[in-house]
Amino acid sequence: MPTIFTKGDLLHTDGVRAYALGCNCAGTMEAGVSVAFKKQWPRMAEAYAQRCAERRPSLGEVFTWSEGTITVYCLAIQESEAKKATLPALSRSLKTMVELAAKAGIDPIALPRLGAGSAGLDGPRVKRILAEIGADTSVTLLVFEQFVRARTA
Repeated sequence: MPTIFTKGDLLHTDGVRAYALGCNCAGTMEAGVSVAFKKQWPRMAEAYAQRCAERRPSLGEVFTWSEGTITVYCLAIQESEAKKATLPALSRSLKTMVELAAKAGIDPIALPRLGAGSAGLDGPRVKRILAEIGADTSVTLLVFEQFVRARTA
């Protein structure tokens, strides 16, 4: 499926039950969009931090967390908050994520702009990787490039 680049409220989009975010291997979620994920799903953040404390993940690994109908993929793309993310780790983790999602019948997956901000990745290169991986899978990658708050009723 093609990767869809859009704008909107990543965490409040109808029909989305799976999400992904770039994480560090130290298990902290204290910057950028990870703070919103931590607030939305505190048990996910606790489980990821515990996993990292027990066995620090390698760059490119994926931690999958599910609760009810929601699945969150934590993509290990940087060693720590102090270090920049890497494109090879991003590519590996995205490939693993779409394989896991395809096996589980999960579609689509909503993602923020990965590697943006302090993670330090080049936006056009990240976009190219997302497009290439999206073209090679049946899982739709719904990438929210710009935040637009969802209207409340």
